[in-house]
Order: sequence, then C-alpha cells, then structure tokens
Amino acid sequence: MELNSPVVVEQVRQSSDRYETALADNDTRTLDTLFWGGPEAVRYGIGENLYGAQDIAAFRLARTGGSPQRRILRRVIVTTGTDNAVVSLEFQRQNTTRIGRQMQTWIRTHDGWKILAAHVSLMAAHPETEQPAL
Repeated sequence: MELNSPVVVEQVRQSSDRYETALADNDTRTLDTLFWGGPEAVRYGIGENLYGAQDIAAFRLARTGGSPQRRILRRVIVTTGTDNAVVSLEFQRQNTTRIGRQMQTWIRTHDGWKILAAHVSLMAAHPETEQPAL
C-alpha cells in the first residue's frame, strides 16, 4: 500500500475543490454526484444524521439557501493505495469566529471519486469570545 501518492492526492484535491465550489454555489446536482449513490453513504451534519444517498439528496434540496458560506482554514488529504482517501478540513463560517470541521472518506469508482462518508461539526463556542467576525 502506498501512502499519499502525489498523483492520487492531486486527483482527490481536484474532487475536493469541486465539492467546495458546489457547496458554495448550492449546486445540489453536483453535490449529489460527488456522493456515493447507494444506501451505504452516510453524512453526519451539524444537526442531522443522514443514511443513504436519497436522504442526503433530500436534505440538500430542503435546505433553504444552501450551506452557510465558509472559508477553508486547513485541508489535509491522506490517500491509502490508489482507491481510498480521507479529506480533513477546518473551516470558518462567515460572520462567526467558530471553527468547523469536516471529514470525508472518498473512494475511487468507475465514475470517478465519490464521498462514501462525511462528518461535519462545529467546535463549541466560548461565550466570552464568540462575536461576529469583522
């Protein structure tokens, strides 16, 4: 098993970039195509646990305005072999100082890289420091 093949890391980076662009644009069609299309897909969000591609797609369609805009603070991509990767991301949503975290498990399929599992969370706010970002 090769860890972090430069070619595979670049492929996953491009897929991750595509996901981030679709998220920012609320492009639900692209977001749906980037997730594994079967019942095995899992997405744990800030306030929801979604099981299967249908639940994930339905959540995205029902979310008014899409995901809050965010800025990526740090991204770590680790690939194992040529067909598996984990993307770990720290982000900050607009108008807040809270830090969010996202982890995605990506798999290579015949249709390209797909997210099999994702987990999104926000770190606990500290009342004395939580203020809108300027």
